[in-house]
Amino acid sequence: MLPWLEIAGWVGSALVVLSLTQARVLRFRWLNLTGSVVATAYNAIAGIWPFVAMNAAISLINVYWLWRLNRERHDAAVYEVVEVAPDDAYLLHVLRTHAADIAGFAPGFVAVPEPGEERSAFLVQRGDETVGVVEVRDAGDGAGVVELDWVSKRFRDLTPGEFVYRRSGIFAAKGFDRVVVPQAAPSEHAYLSGVGFRPQDGAWVRDVTADSGR
Repeated sequence: MLPWLEIAGWVGSALVVLSLTQARVLRFRWLNLTGSVVATAYNAIAGIWPFVAMNAAISLINVYWLWRLNRERHDAAVYEVVEVAPDDAYLLHVLRTHAADIAGFAPGFVAVPEPGEERSAFLVQRGDETVGVVEVRDAGDGAGVVELDWVSKRFRDLTPGEFVYRRSGIFAAKGFDRVVVPQAAPSEHAYLSGVGFRPQDGAWVRDVTADSGR
């Protein structure tokens, strides 16, 4: 067997195995698709037809799920935003369960609001699964400060938190005319820009009053 062909076979197998270690559903599908396509080609050249059929079928399944996930990622019918009290028992359970992961995104975040602190909390649901949490503190003067914008690892590449911001009526009903993210890592800039924030004085600001509800 040609050395390059054998290397290609090992690479395809390694990608399939690597895909199984991924928590993020979109990353899993892309890695699994790449590995199964390589494996299909390898087995076709080697003439191992049962494995050609198996890997070709896996490739098609991955293509279907990638198409579906990308079609649904901006579909408001797929995700539901549910407002809950900041001290809601289920919300606090979610925050405790994912505390270590949340700490990586918002190190200073405290799950239970301080006495007198006005905070709004929203769960992002995909069916009966909670895939994200957004909490906004009332800073006065019409400003809502984002204390937490967290998405579970499985859906992090699909950014379902956008549905909280796209529903402008949520923030207007709270008396906010703008929503502010005080600090954002460079990796978050594209996401914030995509959901209507703009850089301003070192922060990112979303003008609720000018929002068209997109």
